[in-house]
Order: sequence, then C-alpha cells, then structure tokens
Amino acid sequence: MDFTTFMQYLTNGISLGSLYALIAIGYTMVYGILKLINFAHGDIFMMAAYFAFFGVATFGLPWYFAFIIAIAITGILGMTIEFAAYRPLRSAPKISILISAIGVSFLLENLAVVLFGGRPKAFPNIELFTDVVVIGGVSIQKLTFIIPIATVIILFALLHLVNKTNVGMAMRAVAKDVETARLMGINVNRIISFTFAIGSMLAAVGAMMWCVKYPQIVALMGMIPGMKCFIAAVIGGIGDIKGAVIGGFILGISEIMLVGFLPGLTGYRDAFAFVLLIVILLFKPTGIMGKNLTEKV
Repeated sequence: MDFTTFMQYLTNGISLGSLYALIAIGYTMVYGILKLINFAHGDIFMMAAYFAFFGVATFGLPWYFAFIIAIAITGILGMTIEFAAYRPLRSAPKISILISAIGVSFLLENLAVVLFGGRPKAFPNIELFTDVVVIGGVSIQKLTFIIPIATVIILFALLHLVNKTNVGMAMRAVAKDVETARLMGINVNRIISFTFAIGSMLAAVGAMMWCVKYPQIVALMGMIPGMKCFIAAVIGGIGDIKGAVIGGFILGISEIMLVGFLPGLTGYRDAFAFVLLIVILLFKPTGIMGKNLTEKV
C-alpha cells in the first residue's frame, strides 16, 4: 500500500470515526445519568434520517432548514420516549428498563416500516457536502472535513455545558445520586429529559451526516450503526464523553484500515467491531477512559 492510498483510507477512517463518535456521545450521556443503555438510540438515529429526508424531498425545504427541523423533532422524540417508556420504570429493577428500551427499539423500527414503507429511499444529494477536492493525489469529499470539525466543536460545547454551567452541575449531581440531587432542589425529571433531548439531537446530527455520506435510508438502518456506536462508547469508557469520542475514532479508523490492509476480510467488517468489543471487555472492562467503580446494590 503506497502513501497516497494509506492517506485515502486514513481520511475515510477519521470521517467514519467521527460519525460513530457523534452517535456514541448520546449513548454515553444517557448512561452517565441513568446507568441505562438506551438500545432505542440507533432507531432514533433512523427516525431523524427520515425526518430530514421528507423535509428536503417531500416538502422541498432548503437542506439546512430541513436539518434544523429534523434535529428539533428528534430531540422532542427523545424526550417523549423518556417520558412514556423510561420515567414510569425509574424505580423498577434495571432489567425492566432494559426490556422497555428494547421494546421501544422494535416499536420504532416497525412504526417506520408502516409509516415510511420498507423500500430503501435515496437521500437527496447536497453538493456542498458531496463535492470532492483532491489534495496530494487523495480524493476527499468536503463532508470528510466537515464531520471531524463538527464532532470536535460539539465535544467542546458539551464539555463546557457539563463542567461550566448550572445545568451541567445538575446533570453531574443527578448522575452521582438521584435522591440527594432531588433533596437539594434539582428537578430530576427535567434534567433527565434534557439529557435525552441532547443525546437524541446528537444522534440526529450524526444521521444527517450519515445520510449525506451513505445516501440510502431504510427502516432498519439504525441497527448496525447503533450497535457499533454502543461498542465505541464501551471502548472509550461508557459514561465518559471524551471516551465516547476516542472510542468512535478508534473503531472507525480500525474498520477502514482492516479493509485497506486485509481486503479479503471486507465481509467481516461488521464482525470486527464485536471482536474488538470482546477484547476490550476481557482486558479493560471499564474502557479506555472508564473508572473502576463498585455498583451499589
């Protein structure tokens, strides 16, 4: 493999890793607050893709306006799911909430099939993102530059929110001890709903960019990206925002490099993510940025 080809794969890996990172942050934020793996997160990603698609293709809105509306609707969807499916079970055993999350995932997938149909739809082409520039013999879509920059900006914005604002202080308090936070006058329900909204909106941002990069949407499109982003969150240390970003980049770059260096294993690309998960759980169960904690019983 020559240098130009290596750089081509590397830029593709960074772009894919950035997408994984965006979606993984949503997983890790919800887990950090509720200690809940929101398995419906990948399907929220899918619904956001459809919202954007219909905004552009059906209603003829400018892409930027359609994207903003889709992100806002997805945030409301996340809050609705939290209110209807998770909040009533907050004091129930963890397994009950986990089953509810799986149920919400199946509900969204089948609802999408009924409402939007089972046939794949072609996402509209947006030239601003899909135009290609050539640098040193490496062909790079403009989107490849935009995704990592957007990911880094969102990362720093979230870190500022969590560490430097009153809302962030409340989020950290709820994550530490829900009952104590409630006794201190924090509106726990509002903070948890806000966290779900932020996580869902991040999934929507990831969905917009995913659809531009891979312009085909279908009702089950959130399954594999959702699982891979969960794996990315675990690799980085689920519950840690910076860890989710690191895990996303590691997984994305590793996948692309696997295809580049071992093209015969291209068909096992998705399986590689699960192999990597097993390795991490064997040698560093808490992830790269995770801390060793003893769970309360």
